[in-house]
Amino acid sequence: MWNYLLIICAVCAVLTTVGFYKFVYFLSIGYGFAVAGAGIAIFILALVNGWTEGVLILALIQMLLFIAYGCRLSGFLLYREIKNAAYRKTLKEATGNDKKMPIFVLLFIWIFVSCLYTAQTSPMLFRYMNEKKDFIVPVIGIVISVFGLLLESLADKQKSAQKKENPSMVATKGLYKIVRCPNYLGEIIFWTGVLVAGITAYEGAVQWIIAIIAYICIVFIMFNGAQRLEKRQMARYGDDEAYNEYANKTPIILPFIPLYHLNKKE
Repeated sequence: MWNYLLIICAVCAVLTTVGFYKFVYFLSIGYGFAVAGAGIAIFILALVNGWTEGVLILALIQMLLFIAYGCRLSGFLLYREIKNAAYRKTLKEATGNDKKMPIFVLLFIWIFVSCLYTAQTSPMLFRYMNEKKDFIVPVIGIVISVFGLLLESLADKQKSAQKKENPSMVATKGLYKIVRCPNYLGEIIFWTGVLVAGITAYEGAVQWIIAIIAYICIVFIMFNGAQRLEKRQMARYGDDEAYNEYANKTPIILPFIPLYHLNKKE
């Protein structure tokens, strides 16, 4: 098992090296590249080792799902950064991107995210490495992931359209009426599907631990991202009555759960 995980980790490491150009890319553009690359690598390993007998179409669909996820994410982020000057300014302010980070910090982040992205995509590896042939559970997981991917895509599209229409206010229409961070919700749903798709495939405590820890990490990262976004919005729109009314009645990330704020209001 470990040799295959090491191969996937090496692929993720190569594809996240863009983070050495801008460290935020470790967690954004490099993230998308890594997920797509890991999906391709796992599919190739499955083919080479003869793990796909009877489940080739399933393995192909899972690979295409990871490619679609990674290409959409990296493509969207690249396009937004290149075309949107306001976003570049916000990104620079949020990350302090002008500051040079020590090389040992960059190396630590690089190794950490490479291992994390390997763990996130590991349910696909475990399914074929363990030569599981069931279809129902992985198909359910794939459907959940597709829903999450569509939710993310629509949320990003709606946000871009609303910010273009009214740059001085956060998005409040469409999916943003349900939760304030529907893109983060879509991300959580996507990886929930990946975890579910592997439920009948995990063998032994180590595989369960790797898959579950990766899922917990991505959920934590999404909530942390929502918290940081809310902090920036409160600093910019905190005196805006319309924003406060919207924020106080719209859950921040989970629909139908009255969790409205992740930061204490001053």
